[in-house]
Amino acid sequence: METNSPFARTMGFGSERDSEGRLVLTMAFETNKMGRPGFLHGGAIAGMLEAVAFTTLAEALDADDNARIKPINVTVNYLRGGRDALTRARATIERLGRRVANVEAIAWQDDPENPIAIAQMNLMLQRD
Repeated sequence: METNSPFARTMGFGSERDSEGRLVLTMAFETNKMGRPGFLHGGAIAGMLEAVAFTTLAEALDADDNARIKPINVTVNYLRGGRDALTRARATIERLGRRVANVEAIAWQDDPENPIAIAQMNLMLQRD
């Protein structure tokens, strides 16, 4: 699983499943992830969103061939500051084609209906 990558270990990502069985990444607040005092750095949030999008897509492709996933573009909308609390993120595959996938990822702290950031990613799939 992608959460075992060096980046995931450095960022301290954990994983769990929600009631629908979807992957949810978790990230505890630490001072090395702090931007302005008391708030998460935007790069930490964006990295978490990208990691959950890649991991969710990799899980969906698991039974497929050895597709390599490469980002085409990433757009992150920061909706509110991430406080010093546990942050969770999950992704939804909007479209999975032969060569391109579109994934939306959200990050939240208290309520998934009140996200702190949302990312839209377009990903290229290179298949052998």
